[in-house]
Amino acid sequence: MSVMTSHTLAFTDEAARDVSQTGGKGAGLAEMTGAGLPVAPGFVVTASAYHDFLDANDLRTEIAELLASGADVTTIEAHMSERLASTTFPAAIEEQVRVQYAALCDQVGLANVPVAVRSSATAEDSAGNSFAGEFETWVDVAGADSVVEHVLRCYASVFTGRVLDYAIERGIDLADVEMAVVVQKTVRARAAGVMFTLDPISGDRSRIVLEASWGLGLAVVGGEVNPDRYVVAKVGMAIVEQIAGDKHLEYRDGHGTTEVAPERRTQLCLTDEEVLALATLGKQIEKHNGCPQDIEFAVDEDLPKGANIILLQCRPETVWGAVQRKPVFDSGAGVMSWITGTISGATSTPKDRHSHG
Repeated sequence: MSVMTSHTLAFTDEAARDVSQTGGKGAGLAEMTGAGLPVAPGFVVTASAYHDFLDANDLRTEIAELLASGADVTTIEAHMSERLASTTFPAAIEEQVRVQYAALCDQVGLANVPVAVRSSATAEDSAGNSFAGEFETWVDVAGADSVVEHVLRCYASVFTGRVLDYAIERGIDLADVEMAVVVQKTVRARAAGVMFTLDPISGDRSRIVLEASWGLGLAVVGGEVNPDRYVVAKVGMAIVEQIAGDKHLEYRDGHGTTEVAPERRTQLCLTDEEVLALATLGKQIEKHNGCPQDIEFAVDEDLPKGANIILLQCRPETVWGAVQRKPVFDSGAGVMSWITGTISGATSTPKDRHSHG
C-alpha cells in the first residue's frame, strides 16, 4: 500500500528528503532509507500540515503578536498551552495521518503497530542549530487515535518554556518555525544509544565514539544512566577503548523504567561485532552526508544476529562539526551528561516521555 500526499510522506518517498518539509530528522531518515541503510519504517507529517493547522485555527498571527508583545516565557507557555488544548486537526490532514498509519500497519503486518512520535522542526538539527533535548518524543504509541493525539502534542511542544528559552537565546523566531512530525515503528531494543563520528569531547575526527545502555535509548539520551563507552579508530576500524558504565535502569517500553539486575549493570551491552558494525555504518553515513554525524541506534532483540542493528536518526554533529572551539565542559564527565546539560540546561524524564527532539 503506497500513500503519498502533501501532508504525509513515507520514508521511502523521495519527497521526504526535502528538509523544508520533513525537518532534520525526517529528511535524515528518508536519506538513510534511500541509501539502503537499516532504518525502521515510518512516515512524516509534513511542515505544510503544521502550517495548515496553524492557519485553520488562526494561530500564526496570534503567535507572532504574542512573541512580539514582550510577554515573559511563562506567560507565553501558559497561553499557548490553553490555546492549543482547544484546537482541532483539520479533517483532511487527520484523515491523511490515519491512512498513512494504516499503510505502515499493512507494511509491517501488525494491526495498531506501536510507533515512536517525535518532532522534526525545520529549523532544528542543522549544523548551526539543534533543538535536541528541547522537544518531546513518545514511544509505544499505538492506534490511529493515539497517533493523531501525539502529533498534536508535538505541535504543542513548540511552545514549552525550554523551547522558548532556547529560541530566544539563539535568535530563532518561533513564528517562522515549521514543525514536521516523525512517526516510526518502535524498535524492540535489547540495547541502544548514540554514536558520534568524531570524539565529542576533543573533536578528534579520527575516532568514532558510541555510548549505549540496556533497553531503549531513552535512558542514555535523557542522562539517566552512566552508559557504556566505546571508541573505534577510523583507520583500521579497531576498538581502542571500551568502558563499562553503571546501567542501573532500562526502558523496556515507553511507559517507565525497569531496574537492571546487579550482574548486568556493569556488563557491556554491545558485542565487539555490533560496535564495529555500527562504526562501519557511521563512517558510511558521514561520507554520504559530507560532515560528522550524531546518530541514534538500537539493537533490535526481535531480529537475528547480523541483521539486528537499526538506525533511528542521524543529524549533523553541531559542536565540532562546523567550527572547532574550546570545550566548555569537564572532559571527565560522561558524553551524554554534558550534551543534555548544555543543550537543555536540565534533564527532564517524565514517566511516559523524554526530552529529545
